[in-house]
Amino acid sequence: MEKRTASFYFLAAFFALFMLFLYGPTITIAILSFQGPEGGLTFPMRGVSLNWFRELFMEQAVGDIWGSFRRSFVLGLMVMVTTVVVSVMAGLAFRRRFPGSTVLFYLVIGSLVIPSILVSMGIGLLFDRSGIGNHWARSAFGAHLTWTLPFGILIMFAVFNRFNPAYEEAARDQGASAWQVFAHVVLPLIAPALVGVALFGFTLSYDEIARTILASGSRNTLPLEIWGMTTNVTSPVLYALGTLTTIFSLSLVVLVIVAVTVMQRRRARNGSDAGRGFARCSWSLPAPTRPFR
Repeated sequence: MEKRTASFYFLAAFFALFMLFLYGPTITIAILSFQGPEGGLTFPMRGVSLNWFRELFMEQAVGDIWGSFRRSFVLGLMVMVTTVVVSVMAGLAFRRRFPGSTVLFYLVIGSLVIPSILVSMGIGLLFDRSGIGNHWARSAFGAHLTWTLPFGILIMFAVFNRFNPAYEEAARDQGASAWQVFAHVVLPLIAPALVGVALFGFTLSYDEIARTILASGSRNTLPLEIWGMTTNVTSPVLYALGTLTTIFSLSLVVLVIVAVTVMQRRRARNGSDAGRGFARCSWSLPAPTRPFR
């Protein structure tokens, strides 16, 4: 057996600390959310119960938990759909160079290095001064796209850089239109990547605070509601809310992993779906009278 080097143990210790700092606080909050009715915000535990989870579903004296959850969920869906659509369109567009493509690429990616609070401040000020007004579905939506779109575009660039154009050329040779090539050839091949972009878009929006705080108007999203509750809620109900939102986020990740796994196994068992839809509908296509250019 090969002897482990010192670098192996250093990396093992580093990643152990990383996992501790990543999951330690989450596990601590999850444990404290099961405090008994007389329990507080810190250890020791004073009994074990579901009392604070029940409190979440009662009328709240402080905050608008479920309203803020609905806003975060809807905003996350809006950002997710927009990120997927625009990222795919950008990936297709950048497959061919055009004047200003390099400058445009760096302008889009540059939003990642701008401090998030400055983005929120600038967008909030712009919407306020223009008379449109700040709202979670308008200004916060735009602020979140400055965070999610660059990631989605980078992922799609990586996908299309490895994409074999021979599949598209074969479909065009059979008389397929540009839309049929995309729908029946390109889309099935990039579907797993689109699932990843969708997950990125939703989770980054759902959890975002800095780019929301000055652009959401008078209605809070869930992260802002939780942040506000930390200053005036002195019971473990806050931990119960954190536990439920964590379970919700992890459930989304698990669903995405299951979906991608099923797609990969189906492809390994039956082969790629690319071109099958075109094959089913090709009977209705007229024979091309001239070669496609």
